[in-house]
Amino acid sequence: MMELIESESTNESRDFTKVAKQVALFLDFDGTLVEIAPMPDEVKLDRQLAPALDTLRSTLGGALALVSGRPIPDLDGFLAPYHFDIAGLHGAQIRLGGTIRSQADAPEALREALRELIRFANSHVGILVEDKRISAALHWRLAPQLQDESLALVRKLAAGMGPSVRLQEGKSVAELVPAGASKGNAISWLMREAPYSGRTPVFIGDDITDEAGFATVNALGGLSIRIGAGETCAGRRLASPTALRTILLAAAESGSLTTDAFCQG
Repeated sequence: MMELIESESTNESRDFTKVAKQVALFLDFDGTLVEIAPMPDEVKLDRQLAPALDTLRSTLGGALALVSGRPIPDLDGFLAPYHFDIAGLHGAQIRLGGTIRSQADAPEALREALRELIRFANSHVGILVEDKRISAALHWRLAPQLQDESLALVRKLAAGMGPSVRLQEGKSVAELVPAGASKGNAISWLMREAPYSGRTPVFIGDDITDEAGFATVNALGGLSIRIGAGETCAGRRLASPTALRTILLAAAESGSLTTDAFCQG
């Protein structure tokens, strides 16, 4: 039986069995479809999952998208040969129907901030910098003792970069992203477009970076699901990426996915 943990949020009382059954499915990647790994390129995708997502995309009339902090090409590499709708870099770039439909410009101050991050990484073992062109991330998963120092640096840089940039904190990572980019804004944008419009949004994520997406989906009357523990505004929880994969693989096999699949313990 699926290990589903009920949330204590105010959304708990909503009866999702009565929600419209035409789902628009939005999925985070790291910590949601895959377990988090020490290094971003070390995650392992279940070999059955990408074909199952492709099947579910057809089942949902195309209304399936990944909403991730990773760049679109990174996700394409993990999911090859399949290419899905994707909101990458926390929504700073959006691909819909095979075409990049929205992409933020890299803030001019990002290049200098990136140099500061690289200098910090070069002088501290276990620190990793990701240059995502539109954004820049500092990881300290391999050096947890440097969390406070890492956060202090990225917060200082964000404060000095002005209103064009915001700081996005996550699990052992902090990222400088264009101010208008968020997973919530990306989901809201997609929900105005075919084939997503008119459907019930379901968003599944695992981190503080997903909270804006949860809030947007809640406001739209949809279903928000957090993977694992942690304070959240999501209405439901699943115990792990494994629990989610079990649901998705079963739905792909049955040829049906409704909100009910996520609401049964």
